[in-house]
Amino acid sequence: MAEKTPLHPNPPPLVRVSGTHREMGRQIGEACRRQVQHGIENARALIADAYQQLELTWEGAQIQARKYIPFAQERYPQYVEEMIGVAEGANVPFDDLAIVNAMEAVAMDALHLTRCTSMAVNQERTADGHVLMAHNEDWVPEDEDDVFVIHATPKDEPPFLAMTYGGLLPNIGFNARGIAQMCDSVYPNDSRIGTPRIVVSRAVLAAKTPDEAIRHMLSAQRAAGYNHILVHESGELYSVEVSSRRFAILYGEDGYIVHTNHYLSSKMQEIERDPEDLVASRIRYFRALRLVKREDAHTIKSLQTIQRDHVNHSNSICNHSVDVANVLDREKTVNAMVIDLTAREMHIAWGNPCENPYHTYHLDA
Repeated sequence: MAEKTPLHPNPPPLVRVSGTHREMGRQIGEACRRQVQHGIENARALIADAYQQLELTWEGAQIQARKYIPFAQERYPQYVEEMIGVAEGANVPFDDLAIVNAMEAVAMDALHLTRCTSMAVNQERTADGHVLMAHNEDWVPEDEDDVFVIHATPKDEPPFLAMTYGGLLPNIGFNARGIAQMCDSVYPNDSRIGTPRIVVSRAVLAAKTPDEAIRHMLSAQRAAGYNHILVHESGELYSVEVSSRRFAILYGEDGYIVHTNHYLSSKMQEIERDPEDLVASRIRYFRALRLVKREDAHTIKSLQTIQRDHVNHSNSICNHSVDVANVLDREKTVNAMVIDLTAREMHIAWGNPCENPYHTYHLDA
């Protein structure tokens, strides 16, 4: 296991940006030109390698992505501006960047990337009374080198700290108003052409209240949805399960909440596509739930221990599924983060947390 695990002793790059959305995007593109270009190369290679399953060329993917952008432009023009800025700064075609940010939709959700794990605990279940959350980000291994952290001070929105990679809009992180979000892919059968889910989730980082955050998650004409774990600095914990037309809100009434990649609410299970393919998600969910529940006084270190768990390896919480035959099933944990929302800190391990150290970033706002 260890010899196959890429090592990242250094922290992921930190990119500080500010200004209008176009300016912030351009700053990201200029600072992370290599990562953005590499992310597009990886997406192009993935689509080529999966041609038998997807029957999609890169040019066809550009055509598909163009169908989604007008919905994003109508609802969230500021984040389309961010994407345009990234493309300008990184010197890449906007059409290529659009594919990356609509990849799940363009690939018709054939990407079986089903192994992210998220959890949160509030002050009732932490040793120091802080609100903590943890997320393992699982994705194709080729994108691991492209991870970076964004410290953003938008002209018209709250400052935020978030993780991203390649040319993706940031969506997993927290802002200065005490709103934090983690996203896990889910698989509804009612997806449609609309606003890409990553654009919807990017908007959550601008929310000032839990109500506003959830309204973004349920944005009209959304193409599909994630499961969003929404955490507020007050200790309010929500898991918002979303598809293109439905949603369910689960509440962390016992001071903790856990989610992986299958729907938990019966209402959403009615529209889950191929639930038998999500067995590994269920195993990770129950494993993480057990580990979270058995500790009454969680710390950053206790959550990091859960993130390193290898039960059901390689489809474990710390994911090492890089040798599977289907190119659409290959993935691993590309980073793992624990957020102390009370202290406005992010602790992030670049790569698998079983082999890589955590580094700390602060939101200066």
